[in-house]
Amino acid sequence: MEENHDKHREYAPRETQYTGQDNQTNDQHSQELSFSNRIDLSKIQQGVHEIRNQLSKVIVGQEDFIELLIISIFANGHSLIEGVPGVAKTVTAKLLARTMAVDYSRIQFTPDLMPSDVLGTSVFDLKTNEFEFKKGPVFANLLLIDEINRAPAKTQAALFEVMAERQITIDGNRYEMQPPFLVFATQNPVEQEGTYRLPEAQLDRFLFKIVVGYPKLEDEIKIIEGNNLRKNQDPTSLIQPVFEAHQIIEFQKIVQEIIIEPKLISYIAHIVNATRNNPSLFLGASPRASLSILNASKALAAIRGRDFVIPEDIKYTAPPALKHRIILSPEKEMEGMTTDRVVQQIIESIEIPR
Repeated sequence: MEENHDKHREYAPRETQYTGQDNQTNDQHSQELSFSNRIDLSKIQQGVHEIRNQLSKVIVGQEDFIELLIISIFANGHSLIEGVPGVAKTVTAKLLARTMAVDYSRIQFTPDLMPSDVLGTSVFDLKTNEFEFKKGPVFANLLLIDEINRAPAKTQAALFEVMAERQITIDGNRYEMQPPFLVFATQNPVEQEGTYRLPEAQLDRFLFKIVVGYPKLEDEIKIIEGNNLRKNQDPTSLIQPVFEAHQIIEFQKIVQEIIIEPKLISYIAHIVNATRNNPSLFLGASPRASLSILNASKALAAIRGRDFVIPEDIKYTAPPALKHRIILSPEKEMEGMTTDRVVQQIIESIEIPR
């Protein structure tokens, strides 16, 4: 995606000086222009570059997948990762967690998993004759839920409060999660036996739904070669931490300071509002979708070295922020229409602000 000079000059805030020089960034998609930013984004860019270098030791390709996960971290949002078995959904999320020196926890969701297995439970202490709360695996900075659609509805519902409010309430007591708190969840879209469809209320709590496809032929060859060279070496041993928890919190605060023009805020609102009036859709996106696009666009701008949002940031982050929040009408579903196509049609139909 080539950014043109006039577009950058137009959306740059007045306090930001345009220099017209090339800026070498670590973005995989484009070369951005160099600006004298009011916000220091050098640490974010350097960190993202180092994360990509660490992951490239094991992961081949999957640039968009990795970038969307990084965006979700800086935007302080959760991500639902969908793909057929064997496309490195869990491995990539696990290795990304390894690049951060944070408290990490993984839960394999199964049909017999209970809410207390996730959140924790009160246990009677015979020594003190009192109930003591034993924290569950949800008490972590980064929680990886493998095959989230394998657990029944009551266990999935146990995640509602913690994903939305970063806290849980047990026996009338409130327990807050230590920031940062992020959830990466994987699911298989093909297998239906022994799975439970995620309710809309839970889907809406995910910032992104990231669909992971098959690798390209040349990438698959590199995957096989790399695995052959590593022999039995554990891939996680190759990854070194890049960020600590306090740095992630600092970067999340910086992202919130990224500037977005009022006309671009209106652009986001028009895109989301169009999902509620589209004849192909039975259910449109909620205002939470608008906030998700806003925060994700700011994070993308920061990663690409800008302290302001441009329309291309919104167009890039809108599809993964919307596709899981809308429902096709039965007629369109029978015709073979997909939510991806509807979202793309909506984005193309909304005039880009000038």
